[in-house]
Amino acid sequence: MLRLDPMSGHVLVFFNKRHDRIKLLYWERNGFWLGYKRLERGTFQLSFEEGCRDAAIEIDVRQLQLLLGGIDLRKVKYRRHHGSPLRIDMQRDGRRRTTAVS
Repeated sequence: MLRLDPMSGHVLVFFNKRHDRIKLLYWERNGFWLGYKRLERGTFQLSFEEGCRDAAIEIDVRQLQLLLGGIDLRKVKYRRHHGSPLRIDMQRDGRRRTTAVS
């Protein structure tokens, strides 16, 4: 019915009709983990395109954390991180050399 493999390593997220309850289903080696959260006030807000409310959508871990924290994903603005990624290389003499990657 879902056309998704629950044993794929993905977390499957289900909302009730009012969007005040959420269930998380995750397969780990020998069984399922089931997480459940009920909001006392408000609803879980996830940006759906018009007409695809029953369709499967994909979000990343950061978006799932925001969603579970009660943040409205429709209003989230992601800022670019201004730090430079670093690469740490080991030299032949055992010392580390740190260089910025551009």
